[in-house]
This record gives sequence, structure tokens and C-alpha cells, in this order.
Amino acid sequence: MIRILGISGSLRSHSFNTALLRTAQTLVGGDVQLDVVTLAGIPLYDADLEQREGIPPAVAELKDRVVANDGLLLATPEYNNGIPGVFKNAIDWLSRPASDIPRVFGNRPVAVIGASPGGFGTILSQNAWLSVLRTLGTRQWFGGRLMVSKAGQVFDADGKLQDEEVRKRLANFLQGFAKFVGETSGQSS
Repeated sequence: MIRILGISGSLRSHSFNTALLRTAQTLVGGDVQLDVVTLAGIPLYDADLEQREGIPPAVAELKDRVVANDGLLLATPEYNNGIPGVFKNAIDWLSRPASDIPRVFGNRPVAVIGASPGGFGTILSQNAWLSVLRTLGTRQWFGGRLMVSKAGQVFDADGKLQDEEVRKRLANFLQGFAKFVGETSGQSS
């Protein structure tokens, strides 16, 4: 069984990116498990807080979830042509202490997808993630890209994906990423 953790980079209760991951859960094959988490409860990174109190429980729990999975799927919004601060903040916390980076991120297969109400999807946010993920030593999958534009027209009010073409693209993306994760971890999907 290939285990992938999907992290939604939005705190919004009706997030398009959380909805995209929820749809992805229904499209992965029987030999792939996709769990979805949000960033709820992750505080702003503060080195003084870290020194005084250590890693916050919400961060420690998310780190454990990342480590327990074979791959990581980031569903990123795009705010002002870049990575949302709340998402980057969570990744910054996950990289603390720095000595833990290899355990959490080292050679971990990672892919990035995203949905946005704008016309360009999340191309700039996805591009901005490349240097961050390279710095953390992840193994990025470049076999496909998924940028969902005009997300307000693609999902209904309940977060259900209504666009069959996007559904097909998401299914193909997931199949390719799962294969990459399986090859990287010595499993087959």
C-alpha cells in the first residue's frame, strides 16, 4: 500500500484546495491511500516560542503524519502571485529543528497541485515551491502539473468537483505521482 499525505495550504472552510484533495481521495487506486490534512492549529513560527516551549503539538502531529507516509502532495492556493504565508509557515515549522529536515523531508517524493479562482491557476505559487522543496531535500515529481483555474466554476457550493475534464486530469496526475512514489519507496502501484 502506497501512503500519500495531502496537505491543503488554505485555512478557509470551503477551500478549493481542500476540495481538490477530497476529490483526489476518491480517485486514487485501491493500492494507494491518500489522507488529507489542513493547517488548522499551526501557530506562526516564532524562534523564541520554539526555544521556550519546543515544537507545538499541532506541528509535532503533522510532522509525524508526514513521516508516516511515503509521499507528500501539497495543494497550494496562490496569494498575490506566490505561496500563501500560512502554508510556508507550516513548512517552516516542519523544518524545525533543522536537524530533523532529513527525517521529515529528505528524499521524500513530493508533488504540488493547486486551485485558484483566477485565470492562471496556481502556476506562480507552484513555481515558488520549487526552491523551497529543493532546499529541504525532497524528491520532486515533475511528471505532470495540475493547475485548476476559475475554481469557483469547477466546484459547486458543497466543494464537489463538477468539471469532468479536471477530474480526468487529476486522476492522471495521481496515477503518475503514485507510480513515482511507489518506485521511490520500492513499492509498485
